[in-house]
Amino acid sequence: MNNLQSLVQKAHQSGDYNQLLETIPYAQTLGVRCERFGNEVVFVLPKRDQNLGNPILPAIHGGVIGGFMEIAAAFHLAIFLEIDDLPRIVDFSLDYLRAGFHQETYAECRLTRQGNRVANVSVSAWQKKKQEPIALARAHFLLPIKER
Repeated sequence: MNNLQSLVQKAHQSGDYNQLLETIPYAQTLGVRCERFGNEVVFVLPKRDQNLGNPILPAIHGGVIGGFMEIAAAFHLAIFLEIDDLPRIVDFSLDYLRAGFHQETYAECRLTRQGNRVANVSVSAWQKKKQEPIALARAHFLLPIKER
């Protein structure tokens, strides 16, 4: 069992996925957290001044929102698929629906298709109401080849 798989297994046992997120420096920079509720995982982008893009509104930088959603999608695959390494991004399409104000932001992912080498994930990010997303994304990942 490699390092990623052992971290995922420990996270499943403890219910704490934040050690797994700490392996990615950009996730640490943004302050991304992960919380599990039964079979559902929700990623959290905390309210942080360094994540602001427009301090006048104030609103989160669009690149921060996109990076947060990409990290969430990659970690969703790492948590729910038995893979040996983090998947590599092939394509990422993001639709900004409304301003992401200076407050905690949440993301939830759904695996929409999985093949032997490619996985597609949809991501929804929201702030106050899950039914009113601030952004939607579709991500396509190249999965690592499983060692035998």
